[in-house]
Amino acid sequence: PKLLEILAWPVCREAVMPDADHKWLTCRKCQVRYRVEDDIPIMLPDEAEKLPVDGAAGPDVAEGS
Repeated sequence: PKLLEILAWPVCREAVMPDADHKWLTCRKCQVRYRVEDDIPIMLPDEAEKLPVDGAAGPDVAEGS
């Protein structure tokens, strides 16, 4: 988690927020999420997945983590 303190989103430069399982990093501002593989975040803009239309990141997003 110390890495999460220095990471920023590649597009908007906001702070990174992981989900509860640390499998996704979600950016509510950009409405995208990035996957985490083998504890390595894949934060390439081309690899981002759009959030569902309602903008919800799902119940597994850890608020303020």
